[in-house]
Amino acid sequence: MLKEKIRELSGKIYGDVVTHRRFLHSNPELSFQEYNTSAYVKAYLDELGISWVPMADTGVVALIKGELHSNAVVALRADMDALPITETNDVPYKSRNPGVMHACGHDVHTSSLLGTAKILHELRSEFGGMVKLIFQPAEEKLPGGASLMIKEGVLENPKPQAVIGQHVMPLIPAGKIGIRSGKYMASTDELYVTVKGKGGHGAQPQQNIDPVVISAHIIVALQQIVSRIADPRLPSVLSFGKVIANGATNVIPDEVYLEGTFRTLDEKWRAEAHKRMKKMAEGIAESMGGSCDFNIVNGYPFLVNEENLTAMVRGFAEDYLGRENVLDLDIWMAAEDFAYYSQVADSCFYRLGIRNEAKGITSSVHTSTFDIDESALGLSTGLMAYIAVKRLGN
Repeated sequence: MLKEKIRELSGKIYGDVVTHRRFLHSNPELSFQEYNTSAYVKAYLDELGISWVPMADTGVVALIKGELHSNAVVALRADMDALPITETNDVPYKSRNPGVMHACGHDVHTSSLLGTAKILHELRSEFGGMVKLIFQPAEEKLPGGASLMIKEGVLENPKPQAVIGQHVMPLIPAGKIGIRSGKYMASTDELYVTVKGKGGHGAQPQQNIDPVVISAHIIVALQQIVSRIADPRLPSVLSFGKVIANGATNVIPDEVYLEGTFRTLDEKWRAEAHKRMKKMAEGIAESMGGSCDFNIVNGYPFLVNEENLTAMVRGFAEDYLGRENVLDLDIWMAAEDFAYYSQVADSCFYRLGIRNEAKGITSSVHTSTFDIDESALGLSTGLMAYIAVKRLGN
């Protein structure tokens, strides 16, 4: 039985996958700089005898062809980049690159897909169709490696009928996965705002145009975009995380600089919100005697899991893991460049549990103490292989 063979193989290669993960974790590289990671992936694919081509500079795309007759194609995606974070874990595989860390689990995704590649390559005589392996750079940095790979044709020649990705989730215990059908993750836009006034002595406000007060009005007023203008049934988030005035206790500055983010789950409302934010901020500044430069950098679109494909993936996962180990997920307002695939192809993005409270493995992604329960690496390789083979119709 194919399922049992996949389970057996995932057990046999578990040690290799742990080795892959620990090497990658020790040698993280930032977005668009994954040259050594890419070389590592290529070398292992060469060792397996799997053909590959480079894409988007540091990206790698490989094909595994089943030997039975079928024209079906499934794509599996893993991202490879790390974050500019200094790791504080005291583990043998701690990052060796100062200020760079795999704090989002992309080392897990890449090592898991390498393991899945080995399983599928060894079982190629037992399925038909093709599996496209996408080792993608730069998920963490705009414009996102997914957008570049799509532009360079990663979803063509051959064109997959489904694109499937997995991502670690510290809230889910190791041994389980989480999944959601339909809209799942938010679009993300970066806001860069400069509010200009006329600085001077804090004891003589009548002689100045205070950009600090103007900025405060803008920050508070813009919350109406979410609370009074957006449809309350549509999740939206507007947050400002950086405010720089550079005055003093008795000095009103000439300008204030703001940075924030806007996120939602609807492209039409996203575009409308951009216009309203800009108009409102500029109007408030002008009405108070100042001016406002409101710059919006478009980020990733929202991520949607195609309903039919996701229902199939859920069924395959329940078959492989047991229904009790497949959890329902809620909407999450974080962003992911896998969303680009989901906007142009039937896609499914699920969450891999890596939490183990007994071992103290509970830290969130994007923190200096992030780590995983490595037992999850046995599940991650076999499950993705099983999903791929089943989706191909075998």
